[in-house]
Amino acid sequence: MKNTVYIISGPTASGKSLIAYYLAKRINGEIVNCDSVQLYKYMDIGSAKPSKKAMSEIRHHLYSIEDPSVNMTVADYRKLAIETIDDILARGKTPIVCGGTGLYLNAILYDMDFGAAPDDEERRQELEELASQRGTQYMHEYLQGLDPEAASRIHPNNTRKIIRAIEAYEHGKGIKDLSECELNPDYDFRFYALTMEREWLYERINRRVTRLISEGLVDEVSGLLSKGYTYDLPSMKAIGYKEIIGFLNGEYDLFDAQELIMKNTRHYAKRQYTWLKRYDFINWVEIKKGDTVGDIVDGILGENHREEYV
Repeated sequence: MKNTVYIISGPTASGKSLIAYYLAKRINGEIVNCDSVQLYKYMDIGSAKPSKKAMSEIRHHLYSIEDPSVNMTVADYRKLAIETIDDILARGKTPIVCGGTGLYLNAILYDMDFGAAPDDEERRQELEELASQRGTQYMHEYLQGLDPEAASRIHPNNTRKIIRAIEAYEHGKGIKDLSECELNPDYDFRFYALTMEREWLYERINRRVTRLISEGLVDEVSGLLSKGYTYDLPSMKAIGYKEIIGFLNGEYDLFDAQELIMKNTRHYAKRQYTWLKRYDFINWVEIKKGDTVGDIVDGILGENHREEYV
C-alpha cells in the first residue's frame, strides 16, 4: 500500500494552516511547509507563519530554515520536502503538506515535472509576478527544468528572455497538461484545496493584512533591512514586504502601503485559484460562513470535532 500524504492547499488567507493543524491532531500527523516565504527566517509576521502554540503542539517542518539572502530554488525545495516526507513516514506518522506555492506543489506531485498548462496573457502575468517575488535566478532554474538547452543559451540575469523562453517552450514544444502527467508513484496523495465565496475571502485577506500590520509588520521589515537584507533580494520582494519597503522609503504613507498589500494579496489569491484548477484530481473543500474547523476536517476524515472557524 502506498504511503499516504495529505496536501492542504488553497488561496492565501483561506485557513490552510489552521485546518492542517487540526487534521494533524486527528491523524498523528506532522506538517510540511509548502509556502515559499515561510521557508525564511525572520519573516514571520508578513508570511503569516503558524502560531508558536501550534508549532509547539504539532511538529512543523521547513519553516524558518533558510536565510533571507538565499534564493531557494524549486530543486532545493523538492529535495528537502521529499526527504522530510520520507522521514515522517518512516517514523510511522502522516505527512501533511500545507501551502499554496504552485511550483512547490508540482515539485512534490510530479517528480520535478515543471509542467503547467499555460495560457497567454494570464500566464505571462503569472510568470512576471513569480519573477518579481522570487528573482531571476529562480526563473532560470525553472527554465532549466523545462528546457536545459535554452537555459544554457540565456544569461541567468536576463529575466525577460527567460520568461519568453518559458512561454516558447510551453506553447511551442507543448508541455504536457497536468492531467496527462504521472503523479509521483511513491505516494498516495490526498489533495484538498479550500475554497469559499470570493467576497468573504477578500474580507479575510483585508482583515489579516490589518492584523499583520498591527502585530508589527513594519518593525519586522525594518529589522530585516537593518540586518543588511536589501530590497532587491527575491525574499524581500514578497507581498507584504515590498510594499512596506516602499513606505519606509517614503514612496507613500502607511495607509497606502496597507491598501497595496490588500490589493496585491487579492490578485495573488486569484492566481492561486487559477493554478489549483489545473489539478483534475483535487478535492475542493467549500467553506461557508458558520462552518467550524470540525466541519471542515469532518469533510476530510468524517469524524467530529467542534472548534469555531474564524
